[in-house]
Amino acid sequence: MAADAARSKALLKELLGKPGNGRCADCGAPDPDWASYTLGVFMCQSCSGLHRNIPHISRVKSVLLDPWSSSEIEFLASTGNNAAKVKYERKVPAFYYRPTPTDCTLLREQWIRARYERNEFTCVERQEPYSAGYREGFLWKRGRDNGQYLSRKFILSEREGALKYFNKHDAREPKAVMKVHTLNATFQPTKIGNAHGLQITHLKDNSTRNVFVYHEDGKEIVDWFNAIRAARFHYLQVAFPVASNADLVPKLTRNYIKEGYMEKTGPKHTEGFKKRWFTMDDRRLMYFKDPLDAYARGEVFIGGKENGYVVLAGLPSSIQGHRWPFGVTIVTPDRKFLFACETEAEQRDWMAAFQRVVDRQMLPQEYAVEAYFKHKP
Repeated sequence: MAADAARSKALLKELLGKPGNGRCADCGAPDPDWASYTLGVFMCQSCSGLHRNIPHISRVKSVLLDPWSSSEIEFLASTGNNAAKVKYERKVPAFYYRPTPTDCTLLREQWIRARYERNEFTCVERQEPYSAGYREGFLWKRGRDNGQYLSRKFILSEREGALKYFNKHDAREPKAVMKVHTLNATFQPTKIGNAHGLQITHLKDNSTRNVFVYHEDGKEIVDWFNAIRAARFHYLQVAFPVASNADLVPKLTRNYIKEGYMEKTGPKHTEGFKKRWFTMDDRRLMYFKDPLDAYARGEVFIGGKENGYVVLAGLPSSIQGHRWPFGVTIVTPDRKFLFACETEAEQRDWMAAFQRVVDRQMLPQEYAVEAYFKHKP
């Protein structure tokens, strides 16, 4: 028996070395150590837990710890991650979000269900919910003033180039019209306090507006997310007709570079430091009194180093007053912005995030954003 077990383990390790099997079939995490003996794929431990939610489709075992029969190993050898990709991903739309190891549980779970349970990517007919160019339904939306979540009707229309929501179910006029070309959607379960929490942002008068929504059904909110990506994709295809899919897909939605608390002082540097929630979104550094505020208290544009933007550790020696001990100074062509972090690790993380932005060369359209940027002190 011991010899059989050793031989099985050796065979499984050999299979893990084959092309495609060295990364999780679902999220792409390196060195997967679990496998489905009904689907014939290797996966990471995190995704294996999600496969347990679909036992009628997938049965999983640890590659290293569980016993394997010769027939199970033979099946794994005859399939593997690359063969499964060909079978289950024949018709994945270019805009459809493929999760990474750092994405929230909901995105990874719905990708797994879409692939293996619903077979959404085996034929185009199964993709209607998010590919149609028009979508309407009800989402729970956080109220701007009272923080309560209320059911609101949302309509996404590719033809109109807008996402709209209505305060009353029978209202003729929308409460807000969000233009597709400024839309961004990102899952924020921790910040929103709901596993299905989605943050939608858009620009209004060149300032960012946040809308926080969720739906009880995980598939429904992920379909909305991919419908927004589809609308953005088709808008960008028209706006940049010669651009490739590889150029457009990264622009469909973006996760924030960094979020968290820092303290800040005002433009004269004599005001007291106040604790604020900061979001670094592309080149916009926004600060809020509360992470779930609809509007930022202020926004700072952070350009490239060749345009006079510099990130420095610490604060000028002249700065007085009680504050967190680890300072960060951002020098812009117009003024210096002073921030303070609670820990050295946070200071290091924020500086690295700012430096990545400053090191990036500015695009032609970003000069226009810089020119029209309205900083609210």
